Amino acid sequence: MTDAVPPKATAPKRTPQDWVRVLANYREPHLGRSLYELGVSLIPFLALWALAFWALSISGWLALGIAVLNAGFLVRLFVIQHDCGHGSYFRNRHVSDWVGRALGVLTLTPYDVWRRSHAIHHSSAGNLDKRGMGDVHTLTVEEYRALSVRGRLGYRLYRSPFVMFLLGPTYLFLLQNRLPFGLMRAGAKYWTNAMATNAAIAIALGLIFYFGGVMPILLIFLPTVLIAATIGVWLFYVQHQFEETVWHKAEDWQLHDAALMGSSHYVLPGVLQWMTANIGIHHVHHLYSRIPFYRLTEVLRDHPVLAGAQRLTIRESLSCARLHLWDEHGQRLLSFAQARQLPVQA
Repeated sequence: MTDAVPPKATAPKRTPQDWVRVLANYREPHLGRSLYELGVSLIPFLALWALAFWALSISGWLALGIAVLNAGFLVRLFVIQHDCGHGSYFRNRHVSDWVGRALGVLTLTPYDVWRRSHAIHHSSAGNLDKRGMGDVHTLTVEEYRALSVRGRLGYRLYRSPFVMFLLGPTYLFLLQNRLPFGLMRAGAKYWTNAMATNAAIAIALGLIFYFGGVMPILLIFLPTVLIAATIGVWLFYVQHQFEETVWHKAEDWQLHDAALMGSSHYVLPGVLQWMTANIGIHHVHHLYSRIPFYRLTEVLRDHPVLAGAQRLTIRESLSCARLHLWDEHGQRLLSFAQARQLPVQA
């Protein structure tokens, strides 16, 4: 059985402001559905963790294989934490926050710190004058050309797949998340949340070590976390780092235009879409972040034109890893090789 593929489009006919009014109809979460989605994510995650722990007595490779599978459920739990941060998962803000904080221990992500930095990302995505927090560092062609040789090498290293998708996720989730970077002076709340999350993680690791030694940490905990982190970073990358994304200077930047047109619709096979909790429907999410993830498919079902906007398949997304610089004149992301072909602006 094959599904009809919506025609690829670069923009819906309605304006982004029109779509905001339409999407408001999908913002209400359903308590039963929210609890169900949490249950079918958290219970299998804990069960697979226990199964992998037991499997260590048979084979380390078997335990590792189960841990790799479990990374998918950890990604799903992160998206639920993400929805809690947007206030879209439960109607009660306090319930959302405490569920988010609890999940932050499993995802190694201090909830309040992440929620604040992610809110900044949503409020400034695509704004060339407000880069630096909650985004993938992206230079324009002219900014890159103005760098010293050492600066260019540093940027090339940062944008390399090895750093971006291997070292980067490890650094982000194991090290950077331990301190409220970017919010050091924003208030005690963020320090408290980061330290409380760290303490809970330390207690959990201490219990794992007490009952199983170092091998569960090496063969279950770390593989699950790091593979999930890599998947998460890749998803975030392709959601905004595609050729026809949108970046503008502050004077030309429009919040709703950047939200809709600067985010991709990452089309995944059904199993992967379920594991990633519809986060690939990112253009709709960015335009109206109060929609629970499980209602995003309703939006595409009811409004096929959105299903055809900014479509990016897995095969197409692979080429995004070669895009590094924003061309302000051509309004597209370019590879270093493509940027070299551009004339120097006077």
